[in-house]
Amino acid sequence: MGTEKDTQINSSGNFSNTNPIVVRRCTLEDLEGVIEVNEEELPEDYPYFFYKSILDNYPESFLVACNSNEEIIGYVMWRVERTPAITSLKLKNNGHLVSIAVSKNYKRLGIAITLLSHSMKKIKKYKIDEFVLEVRVSNYEAINLYKKFNFQTHSIKEKYYRDGENAYYMILNP
Repeated sequence: MGTEKDTQINSSGNFSNTNPIVVRRCTLEDLEGVIEVNEEELPEDYPYFFYKSILDNYPESFLVACNSNEEIIGYVMWRVERTPAITSLKLKNNGHLVSIAVSKNYKRLGIAITLLSHSMKKIKKYKIDEFVLEVRVSNYEAINLYKKFNFQTHSIKEKYYRDGENAYYMILNP
């Protein structure tokens, strides 16, 4: 069931032979599907309460993509972090991209771009000073996605991930 606020990715471009994909706000009932996509697609797993905390605190910027069977096939979630500004003693609001993933059967259809662009508009509600994220240095697909949005590599976080891989810390000023 859709609402006026849902975004439908129409069957143009890359997936003319498939049914439309709907991007909408995540609900509590969606969390199991989000966790399933995360566990299938990403090496980082989070406990249920972590997803619920993001949903409770930043529901407008926690979005899901659903196929015509209303199955979760992708998601994006953000949180807001207050951090000191580098050039002053003031605090700033960072919109921190926590996680984004799309099921392998639905990649390269523009879903990640849609999830990211819509969620960035939503997280701005929290008066974001900049967008930030970490991405594995080996995740070329994600790095290229973020570069399309003009994210810039700010630094490298050494051994950021549990397996010891480094992460690029990327920033975008809105």
